[in-house]
Amino acid sequence: SLLASVSSDETVKLWDLTTMKEKATLGHTRDNPECTCPHSRTSGRDAPASLAGLFAEEEISSKCPVKGHSVNVWSLGWNHDGSVLASGSSDNTVCLWTVDGQAKDTLIGHSSYVLFVAFSPDCKTLASASGDQTVKLWDLSGVKTVEKGTLVGHSDRVTSVAWNQNGSLL
Repeated sequence: SLLASVSSDETVKLWDLTTMKEKATLGHTRDNPECTCPHSRTSGRDAPASLAGLFAEEEISSKCPVKGHSVNVWSLGWNHDGSVLASGSSDNTVCLWTVDGQAKDTLIGHSSYVLFVAFSPDCKTLASASGDQTVKLWDLSGVKTVEKGTLVGHSDRVTSVAWNQNGSLL
């Protein structure tokens, strides 16, 4: 099992939890990086930044998959088959990445920082929660990702979103 930790020393470290030793160091360029990474293969938000079982040995490299944001990354979320990573940032965007660290898309639409991202169980929709008091839903089923709607009703920042098991409720 692997665990990822992010630090103000400008690194993301991958740790082998079997040996309790560092496996790799990934660079980043943001000050005060902070993120959580719930994944369907972990126990959820109680395991921040857990990447257990997501990478084969040969996939661990010196690339950092969250190199596209200009400021802090607040949230990471894997789709349910582990093929796409979403990151939400203080730059008001969501970035989508492939597992080899290639930028797939940048989702622009929030007017404040993105605090949380969550894929629907069928991986066709991404929800992003923001400091702009909204939740945006993004349609991932086509060639290009498009915004499919905005949920409005909170009177303060939205700090988290979660789907039910079959994706019928958010």
